[in-house]
Amino acid sequence: MAGNKIKTSFSEKIFDSTNTLFMIIFCMTTLYPFVYLLSMSLASANVPLTQLYLIPPEISFESYKRVFSSNYIASGFLVTIYKTILGTLLSVLFTFTLAYPLSRKYFPNRGFWTALVVFTMFFSGGLIPNYLLVRNLGLMNSINALVLPNLVNAFYMTIVRNYMMSLPDSLEESAKIDGANDIRILVSIILPICKPIIATIALWIAVWHWNEWFQCLLYITDPSKQVLQVIMRRVVMEGTQQVMDLSGQSEVEAAAVTTEGVKAATIMVTTIPILIVYPFIQKYFVKGIMVGSLKG
Repeated sequence: MAGNKIKTSFSEKIFDSTNTLFMIIFCMTTLYPFVYLLSMSLASANVPLTQLYLIPPEISFESYKRVFSSNYIASGFLVTIYKTILGTLLSVLFTFTLAYPLSRKYFPNRGFWTALVVFTMFFSGGLIPNYLLVRNLGLMNSINALVLPNLVNAFYMTIVRNYMMSLPDSLEESAKIDGANDIRILVSIILPICKPIIATIALWIAVWHWNEWFQCLLYITDPSKQVLQVIMRRVVMEGTQQVMDLSGQSEVEAAAVTTEGVKAATIMVTTIPILIVYPFIQKYFVKGIMVGSLKG
């Protein structure tokens, strides 16, 4: 109805316009590198890369064919997917089961155990002690070296704990009156209610596992067990000739791609899979963050 239209003052219009302009500029600066790399990866070898094209004059998928034909890329892709799925499942499981008792008021010494976990968020053992621990445990060149040292993140545990503390105690009390034990309450009552926060931290953990490469650089020396991001780093920083195994290609195959095109295609291959995950759990993302920050 026209009579119920909210009138905005001049200062509010200026504020809204400034916010809109800022968000447009921010989105453009975020999208520009992505569009540039996508255009570069799709450009044929005849297209000069000195200009930015939203759609290259000559589109070619030779760079992507070269990337997917590399044994290093294929093995790195499988290792990264396995590491992301395994690491996310285990991290969510252990974070959830740790946060639940720390969120209960009747848990003995709850403040002490919570402070002990939060302490690790500010102070860690250090790079060299962690490396020596992983080596002495015999985890070198193993996927366990990339998953176990980061099984529980103190910050994510705190977010989940705060979310559980916001739940009414009457839910647990009524379940106990009906005869449910602690495990039944956790699985049948608490777990379904915590879907938003679980989806949120699962996304955070999955993104971290997908992008993480430094630990692989430390603990994995076998090239066949390296993650995709380490291979991408080698492609971008060391060149494509050795990493992509292009030495045996013919002159026609070599002329069909450019080094920069292969580098751009490699970056796109490592980036797009994790971007596809966002739309499916976006509805849980904001809700989980807002509710999880209600209590400290």
